[in-house]
Amino acid sequence: MATDFQQEIKELRTTMTSVRDVTDLTALEATIADLEEQVAAPDLWDDQEKAQVVTSLLSRAKSEYERVTGMDTKVDDLEALVEMGQEENDAETLLEAEKELKAVRKAVGELEVRTLLSGEWDERSAVVTIRAGAGGVDAADFAEMLMRMYLRWAERHGYPTKVMDTSYAEEAGIKSATFEVNVPYAFGNLSVEGGTHRLVRISPFDNQGRRQTSFVAVEVIPLIEGTDTIEIPENDLKIDVFRSSGPGGQSVNTTDSAVRMTHLPTGTVVSMQNEKSQIQNRAAALRVMQSRLLLLKRAEEAAVKKEMAGDVKASWGDQMRSYVLNPYQMVKDLRTEFETGNPTAVFDGDIDGFIEAGIRWQIAERKAAE
Repeated sequence: MATDFQQEIKELRTTMTSVRDVTDLTALEATIADLEEQVAAPDLWDDQEKAQVVTSLLSRAKSEYERVTGMDTKVDDLEALVEMGQEENDAETLLEAEKELKAVRKAVGELEVRTLLSGEWDERSAVVTIRAGAGGVDAADFAEMLMRMYLRWAERHGYPTKVMDTSYAEEAGIKSATFEVNVPYAFGNLSVEGGTHRLVRISPFDNQGRRQTSFVAVEVIPLIEGTDTIEIPENDLKIDVFRSSGPGGQSVNTTDSAVRMTHLPTGTVVSMQNEKSQIQNRAAALRVMQSRLLLLKRAEEAAVKKEMAGDVKASWGDQMRSYVLNPYQMVKDLRTEFETGNPTAVFDGDIDGFIEAGIRWQIAERKAAE
């Protein structure tokens, strides 16, 4: 069936109109002008903390503006390409237009989802922690598979990542790992990945070839920024130092540079060992601890509000996604019903479909709770 370019472009423009309305380009232009005026002030860097905040806000505002206007240009270019191909009845040009349509449709869809990310922390970078759960060595191996999946997803998009801590299991895989994804809206995108993931497969570690079910917990929190305020009394923290280790328990550092930080009132524990010095690991651990406690504080406040309103709902449940490799091939999100029959691609970082469906589901849940 021939592609109805006219209808496809019409739908793209309708979506972009919605995106522009939500983004409010006029207000964004005014914000950029105001921030540019502040950046041009000769005394801006007298207060370095304020200067960093202002320049960061300007960079984000410009990026958001260019993202929307740039997409409008792509739709215009696509329309021009289609018109040229149709006027000259050029099959090769129309084939190129079909490929471009597919790419633009995907980009516009991603931009539309991006406009849905309006939560308090959605614009932040993300800190992801993966922990092996029930399932023994299979769970540890699964944890490492998920870590690779998220790092490959970030790599596909060109997002910078930094592994902050890795605790290796004795036989295979990892007990836990923590890493940052340092790009705006990383938290908004990856927050829907938080929860319990389940893997069903023939265990490569079982000499009888039996099917094994294993579980891994994924936690996603927003990265703390210098402007956030959460004070942690020194007496509330217990800090232990230990020697970093690699796979199989091999020593990596010749000094005890790794840090384990425990927040005594809540029992929250953060470990860091990938920095070169104990001071750096301690600073990284404190930043992640602040992020977790800040999010915990917001969650407690939200829970109190829900209880006062008489509307206490259960969380997502014990499993939010299943990865089945045997007796059939399927990855399915149990909240959104989004699924694919290609687990290999998923474990190689192809999870945009799950993230988009998760964001739309999350927005719908928020609206239903209002």
